Amino acid sequence: MASKRGEAVYRIYRALTYGVSPLVRLHLRWRKFRGREHSLRWRERLGCPSAPRPTGRLIWFHAVSLGEGLAAIPVIRCCLEMRPDVNVLMTTTTASAFEVIKNRLPSNVIYQFAPLDIPSAVDSFLQYWRPNAVMLMESEIWPNLIMGAARNGIALTLLNGRMSTKSFQNWSHPVILPLITLMLSKFSLILPLSTIQGINFQLLQAPPFIIHYPGDLKCAIANFDISEGDTKNLEQFWAQLSHRKVWMASSIHKGEEKEAHNMLKQKQADILTIIVPRKPQHGQDLALKLQDEGATVALRSRGDNITPGTSIYMVDTLGELRDFYRLTPIAVIGGSFLKGSAGHHVGHFSPMVAEMQRVNPLSVLQVSGEKLVEVVNQLFDNFKILEAHRVAAKQAYLALSSGIVKKFWEMLHFHIFMKSISRADDDVEKLNTTEKDMSWHVDRALVQLLDIEVGGGVSENERQTWSILLPSLKKKQKGK
Repeated sequence: MASKRGEAVYRIYRALTYGVSPLVRLHLRWRKFRGREHSLRWRERLGCPSAPRPTGRLIWFHAVSLGEGLAAIPVIRCCLEMRPDVNVLMTTTTASAFEVIKNRLPSNVIYQFAPLDIPSAVDSFLQYWRPNAVMLMESEIWPNLIMGAARNGIALTLLNGRMSTKSFQNWSHPVILPLITLMLSKFSLILPLSTIQGINFQLLQAPPFIIHYPGDLKCAIANFDISEGDTKNLEQFWAQLSHRKVWMASSIHKGEEKEAHNMLKQKQADILTIIVPRKPQHGQDLALKLQDEGATVALRSRGDNITPGTSIYMVDTLGELRDFYRLTPIAVIGGSFLKGSAGHHVGHFSPMVAEMQRVNPLSVLQVSGEKLVEVVNQLFDNFKILEAHRVAAKQAYLALSSGIVKKFWEMLHFHIFMKSISRADDDVEKLNTTEKDMSWHVDRALVQLLDIEVGGGVSENERQTWSILLPSLKKKQKGK
């Protein structure tokens, strides 16, 4: 019955997306006109390829933007190393991600823009590329894409799967739940970002045997090799920072840039603040605003040098944040400066923060705006305390990132490559969960829910949604 309801909701969704397709195409052209889509390759978003499909088996990796795309690259490299006979297609959605990722991918990876989730674009894309497996990053759960892949017998995997609290609540709605349950049933493997996210997928009735937690793939992003040119560039930049007290405020939101610098300048006269806006395109406007207020600002995109009089260095470029984390001893993540924001609001990074603090409590400090000045000044004034926190952060990161790509590969090798790639032309019998399996599965979710400590990354809204979904799931199992 639930499957039939899901199919009915999907038919409505497909009809709606088919009906609005002309408007979507017009909107895409408008975005191209405004420079928000690639001027030469925007038609790829409509499922029109710009590269030939290679012969043989092909895996499609898809990520929406830069962060998810960078997280996928270590797995792509591993797949190519372990299975050189398999071709890889990579897609992203945003033009900004394209400009960075195209230079990070192995040369033999095909890179395209992802199709919009309208029937014509998805169908055209799948018919042309004919992938044997699809690896979707994080929250890229689109009905036409998933159902189209399932119809064509393409294995589906969700890597670093996650959903925001708002998405979880929306998907739990009685009207939407049958559709999301139907889509999740089409996956061969779901690797959630955290155990909490795993519980969320369980409560949305994903088959229990496909959910496994090997770790957070974003911990493997730093494993990229740095080119000789990049190394030289970083060394030159570091030489400009000598004898300065340097800290970085990253992912800054609008309105935080002034507070981020002025609150420490009162005590640290020779301080250099590196500001990384959440949206790099806002960097020049922020720099002009700060200059009008008397600050001496150097822009990364302009190639400005840091002089003794420079007080703020604005990093308005993409793909370099990791390198700046290496160079600065203190980094503060945005969302902590303005009234109503505080260090405990870390969003979907809360599982990572909790895990790092579990490994070593000194690794990450969570402070409110009032204590931020005090804590950062203490770190500047006491080298031993600063070094203890830096060592703890490195220790926690190494513990979480150790062997992470290998764990992902082992999951993909067993669940995808052995079943869907090596025997792509064979009929692979679908595993079925028994009533006992599902009952254990739901009970396990309940036990995990009760065992999670307050502050472990679970929002109050998620807890409330869990309490609504769990009884209905258990009632459903008793009725079988």
